[in-house]
Amino acid sequence: MLGALAGDIVGSVYEWKNIKTKDFPLVRPDCRMTDDSVMTAAVAAALMAAGKEDLPAFQEELVQRMQWLGRRNLGLGYGPRFERWILSDDPQPYGSLGNGSGMRVSPVAWAAESLEECLALAEASAAVTHNHPDGIAGAKAVAGAVYLARMGESKQAIRDFVEGYYPLNFTLDQIREDYQFDVSCAGSVPQAIQAFLEAEDFEDALRNAVSIGGDSDTIACMAGAVAAAYFGVPREIREQILPLIDGDVRNVYDSFIQQY
Repeated sequence: MLGALAGDIVGSVYEWKNIKTKDFPLVRPDCRMTDDSVMTAAVAAALMAAGKEDLPAFQEELVQRMQWLGRRNLGLGYGPRFERWILSDDPQPYGSLGNGSGMRVSPVAWAAESLEECLALAEASAAVTHNHPDGIAGAKAVAGAVYLARMGESKQAIRDFVEGYYPLNFTLDQIREDYQFDVSCAGSVPQAIQAFLEAEDFEDALRNAVSIGGDSDTIACMAGAVAAAYFGVPREIREQILPLIDGDVRNVYDSFIQQY
């Protein structure tokens, strides 16, 4: 979970001010949590409250947690449709194919005890809002990659798994100059996975993710989630990031890492 939060925080200052280089201060004074961290915490909180065996119960709890945490943390970059969903008295799935399903999903990979269970939880977590096939695919690709990394699988095994959802037939150098802001799963999940695959360590994965531009906080959030499971989060980065995780999100994070 920390990898996702760290990626979000590192990328937060570059979402609307893209840079096309890996040479940047990793944690600037103006770095902060965005909606990606809040919704990742919502998934973690729902897992702790409802468990993972009863998917409808998990989804019901997730809707409540997403709305509760979202309403307490407004103004952090939610998309207009998702913010209306947060504030709705009758929140229903709205067919989104956006990358919100992929950026929030990583906790399910730490709770799951099999890849099959991980993918079922990922689909359930996405479907409460992002019930478009691509919204589901993005969540499953990220969650499965995190789970496989957590299980010690190779980068090639992770690549092969993700390519069941999206082609990874590019390098970051090939796309960096022309890559544009794209909040769809299809237009950002493969790029996040490639940022991890080309990385030498956790920090390098975040630098890779930010360096292509686009939806920097979310791409780094997803790349960081996989990279943390594969490489671990270095102590020096942990010490820089943890003070920036505050309030409700910090409470959920502390409880989740104790449980999982």
